[in-house]
Amino acid sequence: MLEQKDLLELENLSKENIELILDTAQKFKKLFTKSVKKFPALKGKTIVNLFYEPSTRTRNSFELAAKRLGADVINIVSNTSSIMKGESLIDTGKTLEAMKVDFIIIRHSISGAPNLLAKNISASVINAGDGFHEHPTQGLLDLFTIKDKIKDIKGKKIVIVGDIAHSRVAKSNIFALKKFGANITLVGPSTLVPESFKTLGVEIDYDLKNAIKNADVINILRIQLERQTKNLFPSISEYVKFYKVTEDLVSSLDSNVIIMHPGPMNREIEISSHLADTKKSVILEQVTNGIAIRMAVLYLLSLFKNISKVSL
Repeated sequence: MLEQKDLLELENLSKENIELILDTAQKFKKLFTKSVKKFPALKGKTIVNLFYEPSTRTRNSFELAAKRLGADVINIVSNTSSIMKGESLIDTGKTLEAMKVDFIIIRHSISGAPNLLAKNISASVINAGDGFHEHPTQGLLDLFTIKDKIKDIKGKKIVIVGDIAHSRVAKSNIFALKKFGANITLVGPSTLVPESFKTLGVEIDYDLKNAIKNADVINILRIQLERQTKNLFPSISEYVKFYKVTEDLVSSLDSNVIIMHPGPMNREIEISSHLADTKKSVILEQVTNGIAIRMAVLYLLSLFKNISKVSL
């Protein structure tokens, strides 16, 4: 079982706990991609998706994961709840806890909001993305996908392209991959790839063609215009000219190079449509793996709280 009631970040999650999640996810994936769609470990338990920001992939992935474990799921979005009336995060959490919910999965625009909630309630809290901080289950599913393809990550070159400054996905990827010995290079416009990231033990490059030389994995991030408070590059067309990843660009790389994107993709801006749909792309596999990872997280946290009645 995990040695904690919550999953809030990967920075301080041990390699051993990460390996446990990955191994458990592998078992769930084998089950639901073949014949067993449901595994009722959380039958009778209630899970709340509490999303203060828009989401399609993450929220639906958590909902599917919870339902495949037999749990009941409630979805709450901020513009249709008492949050719009000024209710605080802690009061919302305590209200849900009074309803005897077992898990709260939270996405919030403010970094640290899940940590604050977790300190004030006894229900398990899972961070589904907070501000510029982390997105732990995305980091885990990306790691799971890479290990599934290239097995031993130690010494492999992972290139993360795009809007690093505003990306919680990039941070969770860095924290997870570094624990397994990957060599990470960040690339994008200088305004989107702060030098401060070097303190995390990564390389920084501002030339895409140079950065992807000898890459084993290229993970392409979305340009997050909604998070930017000022224009950080001249125009979209300028970004496309220098940082769009295309099949021509990766044609000189090893034929086994893996192309990733956490979604949603802005086709023909961050990645060419043709490349996104080639055999090099594992973008749809990431979606499938996301369900397995989230099932594993929910199941393992339930063991910590001793609310699972089924052994895997």
